[in-house]
Amino acid sequence: MKRFLWIPICLFALAVPVVVLAGGGQGGFDGVVSSIETRYHAHATRVPFLGIISLIARKSTHEGVGSLDVAEFDSFPADIDGSELSQIVEGKLGSGWERIIRETSHRAGGEQTFIFMRPEGDRMGLFIVDKDHDELDVVQVSVDPRNLDQSIGQYTHDDSDHDESD
Repeated sequence: MKRFLWIPICLFALAVPVVVLAGGGQGGFDGVVSSIETRYHAHATRVPFLGIISLIARKSTHEGVGSLDVAEFDSFPADIDGSELSQIVEGKLGSGWERIIRETSHRAGGEQTFIFMRPEGDRMGLFIVDKDHDELDVVQVSVDPRNLDQSIGQYTHDDSDHDESD
């Protein structure tokens, strides 16, 4: 009789961690997107074939850009609290991410931009949330800062033709 009592107790003990891990524990990119969908009753569109696009980006930039994730919200509520959105993102990103930019516009449409960064070994992770009027984009990408510096360096302009007297 006591042996049959242990069966439901063991099943319960095994079920609790599964329920806790499955519900609400999602973090990172998917956790942020899911939380935004839930809080603002909006649906995110994921870019199809992003895995292939990410692979092409990695190869074409000589390993400079990789691990690309993008979600786009169309018809997003125009007026949102930027502090609340920032808290949602920070709460779901997880440890190691640091917000480096927060730009807020108080004009109609409530434009918001948040950029977070974290070290990923020799690479740098960037997480960007950009709200412009009724669109919100969420992007996560991993970049090689050395490669990025070289790529940006090729677009500098020559100031020797510029006349200082203008």
